[in-house]
Amino acid sequence: MVTSAGAPLPVQQRAWDTRERILRAAVECLAEDGYQATTTSRIQQRAGVSRGSLLHQFPVRDDLLVAAMKHLAAERMVAIATFGESSSGSLDEAVDALWDTYHGPLFIASRELWFGAAHNPDLAAALAPHEHALMKVIREQVLPALFGARRAAHPAFGDLTALLISSMRGVALTYAFEPRDHRRDPNRALWRGLAHSALGE
Repeated sequence: MVTSAGAPLPVQQRAWDTRERILRAAVECLAEDGYQATTTSRIQQRAGVSRGSLLHQFPVRDDLLVAAMKHLAAERMVAIATFGESSSGSLDEAVDALWDTYHGPLFIASRELWFGAAHNPDLAAALAPHEHALMKVIREQVLPALFGARRAAHPAFGDLTALLISSMRGVALTYAFEPRDHRRDPNRALWRGLAHSALGE
């Protein structure tokens, strides 16, 4: 049976749509308002859902924030892998694409959660397994897709990407108090040169 355009969505679909709006609103609030100011009331208002709908799915604020990061991070990983499939294969493009992931709402929201976790043991405990699992996916799936299988098989690839990630994350944190155009960051040339030297290209 085909549902008409004007017919209400099935209950299960409506619940998933509501969850999607809540998760996206949570990330946007984190990125724009910071961890302390991201209250369930602000998330509810931004998502355009009732208080009952939000609390039914996420009774605890920090559980909602961690779930939001997991959801959006998964989408971001797909986007990065897709870039690897559609790019020209340039090593410089791959390095730049990795640097791009440390800018935008998802990284800013992640940063706010890290800052919050420093003073919230419960949030830190909830966030740690997610961060470890995310890094595992990045190392084993996303980076090979981004840089290509041939480069991923190079003996220096693991050390190179670990160094790039640590360095890029550290530099990106300085953008919290010194906003600027990340595409003009002088470290890009250094990271590109390091990648070429390590992989012999």
